[in-house]
Amino acid sequence: MPINLSYESDIATLNNAAQPSSNTDDNYRSTPLLYINSHRIPAHLAALARPNQTLLDFLRNTLHLTGSKLGCGEGGCGACTVLLSRFDKSKGAVVHSTVNACLFPVLGADGCHVTTVEGIGSWRHDANKNGVGSNNSSNITANSSVEETDNLHPIQRAMVDMHGSQCGYCTPGIVMALYGLFAQDGMLPSSISGDNSGDGNHKTTTAAQRQDYLEEHLDGNLCRCTGYRPIWDAARSLVSCHHSEDDLEEIRGPCGVKCGECPERESCEMDCNLESKKQMADVAADDNGGGCCGGSSNSGNEKCCSSSSMDKIQQYQQIIESKHSEKWWDQPNDMFPDELLRDDEKSVHDELSTPLKVMDTSIHNGGTWYTPNTLEELLDLFREFSSGGSSSSGGGIKMVVGNTEVGIETKFKHASYPTMVHPSKDIHTLHDIFSTGDHYRVGGCAALGDLQEFCHSEMTSDGEEANRRHERTAKPIHDMLRWFASTQIRNVACLGGNLVTASPISDMNPMLCSLGATLVLASRPKSDGGVVRRNVKVSDFFIGYRTVEKEDMEVIERVDVPLLQDRFEYCIPFKQARRREDDISIVTSGMRIKLRPATKTDNGDRHWEIEDVAIAFGGMAPKTVMARRTMDALIGKPFDSNSFEDARKVLQDEFQMPDDVPGGQAQYRLTLACSFLHRFYLNCVEELTKDVAADKTEGLSYPPVPLIDDDEECGVGGFVGVKKPSITGLQTYPEPKVAMGLEVEHLGMKDESSDLPLAAVAAAAAKSSLSDKPTKQKNNSVGQPATHASGPLHCTGEAIYIDDIPAPANLLHGSLILASKCHATLASINVEPALSIPGVAGVFTSEDIERIGGDNKVGPILLDDFTFLPVGEKVDFVGQVLGIVVAASQEIAEKGARAVAVEYTDDVEGKAIVSIEDAIDAESFWTDFRHEMKRGGNVDEILNKSEVDGKRLVIVEGSMRSGGQEHFYLEPNSTLAVPSESATNLTIYSSTQAPTKTQDFCARVTNTPAAKVVVRMKRMGGGFGGKETRSVFVATAAAVSAKLMNRPVRVTLNRDTDMAITGGRHAFLAKYKAGAIVEEDGTIKLHALDVRLYNNGGCKFDLSGPVMDRALFHVDNCYFWPNFHSVGTSCKTSQPPHTAFRGFGGPQGLLVAEHIMDHFATECNVSGDKLRRDNMYSLQDATPFGMRFGDGFTGMWNVPAMWDRLEKELDIPGRRQRAAEFNKKNKWVKRGVGFIPTKFGIAFTAKYMNQGGALVHLYTDGTVLVTHGGTEMGQGLHTKVCQVAAQAFNIPLDHVYVNDSSTDKVANTIPSAASMSTDLYGMATLDACQQILKRIQPIKDSLSPDATLKEVAKKAFFERIDLSAHGFFALDNDRCGYDWNKDCPEGFPADLPDNAWKGHPFNYFTQGVAMAEVEIDVLTGDHKTISADVLVDVGSSINPAIDIGQIEGAFIQGMGWATIEEVIYGDDDHTWIRPRARMHTTGPGTYKIPAFNDVPESFNISLLENANNPFAVHSSKAVGEPPFFLGCSVFFAIKDAIIAARGSGGGYFEFRLPATSERIRMACSDDIASECIGSDRDQSSFQPQGSF
Repeated sequence: MPINLSYESDIATLNNAAQPSSNTDDNYRSTPLLYINSHRIPAHLAALARPNQTLLDFLRNTLHLTGSKLGCGEGGCGACTVLLSRFDKSKGAVVHSTVNACLFPVLGADGCHVTTVEGIGSWRHDANKNGVGSNNSSNITANSSVEETDNLHPIQRAMVDMHGSQCGYCTPGIVMALYGLFAQDGMLPSSISGDNSGDGNHKTTTAAQRQDYLEEHLDGNLCRCTGYRPIWDAARSLVSCHHSEDDLEEIRGPCGVKCGECPERESCEMDCNLESKKQMADVAADDNGGGCCGGSSNSGNEKCCSSSSMDKIQQYQQIIESKHSEKWWDQPNDMFPDELLRDDEKSVHDELSTPLKVMDTSIHNGGTWYTPNTLEELLDLFREFSSGGSSSSGGGIKMVVGNTEVGIETKFKHASYPTMVHPSKDIHTLHDIFSTGDHYRVGGCAALGDLQEFCHSEMTSDGEEANRRHERTAKPIHDMLRWFASTQIRNVACLGGNLVTASPISDMNPMLCSLGATLVLASRPKSDGGVVRRNVKVSDFFIGYRTVEKEDMEVIERVDVPLLQDRFEYCIPFKQARRREDDISIVTSGMRIKLRPATKTDNGDRHWEIEDVAIAFGGMAPKTVMARRTMDALIGKPFDSNSFEDARKVLQDEFQMPDDVPGGQAQYRLTLACSFLHRFYLNCVEELTKDVAADKTEGLSYPPVPLIDDDEECGVGGFVGVKKPSITGLQTYPEPKVAMGLEVEHLGMKDESSDLPLAAVAAAAAKSSLSDKPTKQKNNSVGQPATHASGPLHCTGEAIYIDDIPAPANLLHGSLILASKCHATLASINVEPALSIPGVAGVFTSEDIERIGGDNKVGPILLDDFTFLPVGEKVDFVGQVLGIVVAASQEIAEKGARAVAVEYTDDVEGKAIVSIEDAIDAESFWTDFRHEMKRGGNVDEILNKSEVDGKRLVIVEGSMRSGGQEHFYLEPNSTLAVPSESATNLTIYSSTQAPTKTQDFCARVTNTPAAKVVVRMKRMGGGFGGKETRSVFVATAAAVSAKLMNRPVRVTLNRDTDMAITGGRHAFLAKYKAGAIVEEDGTIKLHALDVRLYNNGGCKFDLSGPVMDRALFHVDNCYFWPNFHSVGTSCKTSQPPHTAFRGFGGPQGLLVAEHIMDHFATECNVSGDKLRRDNMYSLQDATPFGMRFGDGFTGMWNVPAMWDRLEKELDIPGRRQRAAEFNKKNKWVKRGVGFIPTKFGIAFTAKYMNQGGALVHLYTDGTVLVTHGGTEMGQGLHTKVCQVAAQAFNIPLDHVYVNDSSTDKVANTIPSAASMSTDLYGMATLDACQQILKRIQPIKDSLSPDATLKEVAKKAFFERIDLSAHGFFALDNDRCGYDWNKDCPEGFPADLPDNAWKGHPFNYFTQGVAMAEVEIDVLTGDHKTISADVLVDVGSSINPAIDIGQIEGAFIQGMGWATIEEVIYGDDDHTWIRPRARMHTTGPGTYKIPAFNDVPESFNISLLENANNPFAVHSSKAVGEPPFFLGCSVFFAIKDAIIAARGSGGGYFEFRLPATSERIRMACSDDIASECIGSDRDQSSFQPQGSF
């Protein structure tokens, strides 16, 4: 198999800061045994591994294996995933586990084998490629030619062909996560036979079981680009997901009946029955040959692009199996080093049996690492190094197993542990898990993943009576562990670590408390004595915040969990987090109850009595607590609803919290605790009913089980114990064709568009080729669903990002010095403490910029920001950049930055303006950029009326708030600055959307001519607008350092730093008053709108004004307001400068429009769907800013027809009716439907920015190199540009290549933004191609008609014809630009719309419609998206696969903004965050983007057919930003479900965005929520805390 071990060829650049450890203790070995990609690491390199070094740092910086990425550093994104394999002596087999290399310690891999993405497959070793470029053709068509060999692993191949990567930064981690799952026993595809386990006992599983395993365990990776659906397709394509009818019959509901045999199958609305029906329909579709890949949809002339349908995936399996031998699937075991398996003289087992001790003697001072092999050795170390021990470093010992907590403490809390101990797997008492007659015994260091697997086996064993106790005990532990962190974390994290960490929001600790678990603590007080053990109840173990009842020298040897009784004793886990998957809990609980039949009362009644109960909570106090008063209120009481209602009152009193409680959410947390208690009762009633029914068969008689109302039965369960969903979908697009667009007018090209699809064109060409006239085959590239040009490189880890560029000689690493306060004056900066640290090379501040004559001021519009804040200036936000430290390593640079002594004066933190409301109160605005738009009459006068022309005028007034959003691009901001020619020249490699802006400011700040500064950008790991302006300060900081040191400097921000200081989407507040006329037939027609928009711009202007402008341009959405007035004001606050983000203010404006429509629908008691349709723009209507709808103005206006189409195809009225019927029957689960349209204007609102250039070279071998002004961030821009060029030259797509974006090739470029890149650079490239084609046409005419481009180019070269051309494109003046302040000129035509004289801000509109259906859990606020259907008009798509990928990614990102992504600052609502104005949500631990299982369960995308666009290249349309708002259909569906929960008397309410679980739960206004909100608050209008 192809292996890439770059350290074998070049280790000369190893930094001298890393020195081998020294160890003179003969009882220990000092060098670890490390194996990477089947190779043993040479001892001189292995000796460089440091005690505090992560595996990822060792891989990237010592071995130069950069395929594994640093995305977050806290195990929350999975970009760093690798496979860790070891030989398990007890199993006699190799076991494989995926781990987060960013956390896992490199020394923990001692004696293990690590597989990275470089080790499983490689694109560059593919002998079938000719070296010309990437192969962009997909393998998913029925006519695909199958190559005999493929040097991509099947997982990598599937990810490429299924369009599973966009920016590609997360892709290696996802590939390795899948690789680890397929390495598990029983996960081989059914067509592969053989022994996978090494012991001849290969486990046999069905395809359905394999698919379930994937869906259950693919939970530790994040992707910000794709929307996950294509990755799910790739994963499922590697197993058969066909469900037989036998499989379907096995699906059972809570009633215990097989859904296939249920007598109420047609009427039952339970999830299990709906899933059974869905799978039955899938099977029928498969049997009938329906589905995809050439099949037609019900929309007519459409073809499937890429879908999760069964036949598609089964067809692909045939392709993948023919391209890959079974050896690929045996690879994890085949790569495992033989010497780790052998038991002879070549074995290394004797070496590994010697304990490991590694001392860091380098300048990093990383402490000492021990790996003891016996319990006695371990305890001796704890005795020696614990406080009071004999060692001088006592008190600093830390046990490290998976490093999942210690790694966080050392990286983000800067904890330092001089002694770290990693217990060997040979200490069985710490790692074994087994059952006795009455207990489960779990080793303190046993991996949580092993415990989960153990519990799963206990649950699925044969159902004999003796195993009922095991099953009942195992299930709650298993179910809670399913949602504990991620597979990668569970594979290495241990139960003992979870306990001693004593997190107050731990999931497992309350569970263990409720089960009555006991800890066995071991110590060895004397070196010559025995092991001393003592038992402590878990419920008594937690004595304070992060404090436990354990001596320093003690370790948790094991946890004993008593088994539940085989009947009438139940334990249920509960958890609610901001996101279901891989998230810490808001509140978590374990509840256990033991029931007994009570003796007869005086009146002869029999009932069930509560014999014992244990209720434990996390998230309700500074530690895990037992609800003892609530327990006392239940014990001995009848088991009925009255007892639990009484107990709920006690619980509310027991856990009252103040509003400013750390963590916030006081009312929600209390509501969750009470809701869990109610759900516990419902679950126990169900379980008791089952037990009683089972015992009736034995003739036993019991008291009657309490009854619960039918509508409360849905309250049983919750997501914790429910199977994770299958994500399916269908993607359709019109049959590909090459359409002509703006090039006909702009370039004078002949319109050769054909209504015939490409397949028909090809057939006609084939027919004509039968004639005697010679013809040349047409290589149609435009319109084809080509895979991403860099897809193979993404999937193999060979795609290079800024931080992957090989380190130049003398490289220094930079770390920014950041302000720790705001609203204070910077008094002084003392850099001497940093300079005294070994390895620090320099510290630079604003004084150094002055020293070289640089201009310290920066800013995209206003020069109101600094590269480094000068002393004496006001600190505007927490995290403002004060300077930079450069050092020999990143670790030392960060240490130096923390050491810089900063002093402040005039500290008035309490006066910091944080929120929009703060700014309004203080009148803190950028008033020079306040814009206003008017149309029609005086809205103030109109809205003071009650009638218009005798018709009733309905007035609504209110407000709407939307929160911010973090970009969370997977690649943090990164820059490599390389000086040359004595630092007179600079080459800047920067992850930026704006190379020219970066060039300009790097030149200004370093006092270097722009001509001597070159900015190069190969690819970004995501951008989304966040790297348009807010990447520049990182580049300027690196440039200053490189200039002053005359050495290369790399600055890569940590995730928490990036999130804290780069800004994000603007939070918005809208205040509105609107009126609508009630027509005689009851139709509601919009009449007048007065809306005032405010956005939170942060402390610098950045792009806040233009963002507000776009919001004003979109606050009408698709609806006609004859009288309109809007004002937009940007607020200046103490938050970081907020900036561009996908949609650029448009979604915030669109949201306000839809909120107002909902308000009218409620006020008028009419259908929101009808209200929207009745008020949509018609042809010849005009927007408030003067753009008229129609062919010659904006192109086709398709939204009304698209709306009608989806309404009919999806049966929206019927769907709403079915949801209403479901809601009537279910009190605690509600469904809702959201149905919204969108139009999004395409163009930069600043006229000068609507331009772009391209440079095209035709080489004499017939290949083409394109360089253009755009940047690739995953949106497929380079791929589309290559398609345009390939089409122009009539050559295969893989003969065209884009290398990078560079300011010395295409100068004076515009940032890649506004979704305009393909429009600009596609046209500019086509312009350049046409110039070359015009020059070579005489040569072509002189050759035979079938002459190749190579032959033409070669002859043209010898004829001295220029084969290079610079192309340029700019939008026409009358199709872009808008002057807000321009007055109506005299003589302006009266027949033109109001404000048309100000300009034409957009070239055209991209349009779309989306429907989403959701289900909310009223008791917790949890939600799931059942389905989403999206229809988008993207014109004639240049690449439908990429466009669909952009739509899916934008939808999911928009859905995230609207639901779970909540940005939180220290403000009036969050006083527990200090200092004030500090951003709290600075990593994946606190900020949640959608994960794999947050995708709509049915996710369908369609591109509109017959939607040509004459205003863009090849009749296409922009696609990057427009679909973002359609993700808000989920928000409005949630709101619809909440309305159902509130009941008919609920009325209007402001439901703020995002729709977090807290907002959902507290808006439902049921009795439980109302009790917890308190009688002193208005419960109907109660608003949870938020940062706006």
